[in-house]
Amino acid sequence: MTEQKRILVKGNEAVGMGAIRAGCLYYFGYPITPQNEIPEFMSRELPRHDGEFVQAESELASINMVLGASAVGVRSMTSSSSPGISLMQEGLSYLAGQELPAVVINVVRCGPGLGGIATSQGDYFQAVKGGGHGDYRVITLAPASVQEMYDHTILAFDLADRYRNPTMVLADAVLGQMQEPIFEHGDVPPEPRKHWTLTGAANRPARHLKSLYLKEGELEAHNRMLQEKYREIQKHEVRFEEYDVDDAQLVVAAFGTSARIARTAVSRAREKGLKVGLFRPVTVFPFPGMRLCSLSERVKKFLVVEMNTGQMVEDVRLNVKGDTEVEFYGRPGGAIPTPVEVLTQIERHY
Repeated sequence: MTEQKRILVKGNEAVGMGAIRAGCLYYFGYPITPQNEIPEFMSRELPRHDGEFVQAESELASINMVLGASAVGVRSMTSSSSPGISLMQEGLSYLAGQELPAVVINVVRCGPGLGGIATSQGDYFQAVKGGGHGDYRVITLAPASVQEMYDHTILAFDLADRYRNPTMVLADAVLGQMQEPIFEHGDVPPEPRKHWTLTGAANRPARHLKSLYLKEGELEAHNRMLQEKYREIQKHEVRFEEYDVDDAQLVVAAFGTSARIARTAVSRAREKGLKVGLFRPVTVFPFPGMRLCSLSERVKKFLVVEMNTGQMVEDVRLNVKGDTEVEFYGRPGGAIPTPVEVLTQIERHY
């Protein structure tokens, strides 16, 4: 058996590698820091795979180009950072309404507004609650390493096609810019047969992809069907990671880069004899609320750590037992919590 080698890559480049491995041959995007290595990588590599790279005139244009490509059945993607993702919200709503698969990468930077180019987790609400109009949801994966930037991009294409739904990889500037060794491994699930694509109506009945429903009761029925799909996603696609939770009296809950930092703090707390664990949501939609509820039956307290002023903490509070204490520690505006800071919070609330 040939030994598999690891290669050293930047997180943004790992996204491009994962996308091409997943069979994405069409990329539409517009440059913005700190995700620019993704379009740079795709512009260089896609032509080598007979793919197409288009630098659109704006983020609004790029998300609608993704919509058009998805409608004819090809795997396509876009990427941006926070203000650019905001501009894509109308397109995401249209994609969800038309049940079109699409992959969007958000390498989050700090805000609000133009903010800055430093890292943040301030886009959590936008990603998991649906930042555009109407009752829709976006499947959202939260990587915590460069390896997962690669793996989750592949997974995003599979989930998007499987559920005919936009899927987002919610990363951040730290993950996008850092370098780590990764394995290019794993079998890519085959693309499902897409019986709904707009490929011309010759020798078959006409097909329609739309989100405008004007007949009495038609839109309500469509919305109820979408909600049933989201319940199926919640039932089958919840992913999370646990570390030292079996005997924990306090559990730190964190996602993405914050979870990496928190794990170091939890290890140091264990060295001090504190019974502390880590709970990391990998899917932030669907959110692993049932597991949190189960943990809260015996865990005395949760400490949520985020690089914002408190967003995922609301989902934690909604899902734990009513008498379970939930504390919060956040660093907004591009500030990154250190393991020492998190350990101090653990000791304070233990």
